[in-house]
Amino acid sequence: MAPQLTTDNPQLYMDPKIEILLEKKLLGKRITMSLSDNKTGELWRNFMPQKNQIKNNVGNQLYSIQIYDSLYFEKFSPHTNFEKWAAIEVTNFDFIPNEMETYILTGGLYAVFLYKGLSTDTKIFEYIYGTWIPNSAYYLDNKPHFEILGEKYKNNDPNSEEEIWIPIKEKNN
Repeated sequence: MAPQLTTDNPQLYMDPKIEILLEKKLLGKRITMSLSDNKTGELWRNFMPQKNQIKNNVGNQLYSIQIYDSLYFEKFSPHTNFEKWAAIEVTNFDFIPNEMETYILTGGLYAVFLYKGLSTDTKIFEYIYGTWIPNSAYYLDNKPHFEILGEKYKNNDPNSEEEIWIPIKEKNN
């Protein structure tokens, strides 16, 4: 198991696994929001009751995806809008429930952080963007960022676990 950051021990900031993500087909809902006008709860409250309408899902893992403009992190402001998705992986797009949309998560190189703690605790992201990336052999890549909410994910629970996938590219490239 890869190292993880926990709210019990905020000093336990360690290196992530480096993974190559293969393309994934997703079905879900999206919303435009900013950090200062966070609509994550609204998005998931809208998605979850309709999740069972998806018939061709691959497992039960949920994807929380953020799609940022190419300058989002260079000119960071909590008021800058981005697109957020609540989705689940599917085998194909043959059946799309009403009010849902398709999304293809393209593959690529990712740093995968295992996180245990409250999803509202921003320390992990402060560490990733402020410490790990600047001191790593990688740059932030302009691809979707996402979290995988698996069996151990428990909304608003300090024992909740999730994977945080950050797109990266090697600095020597």
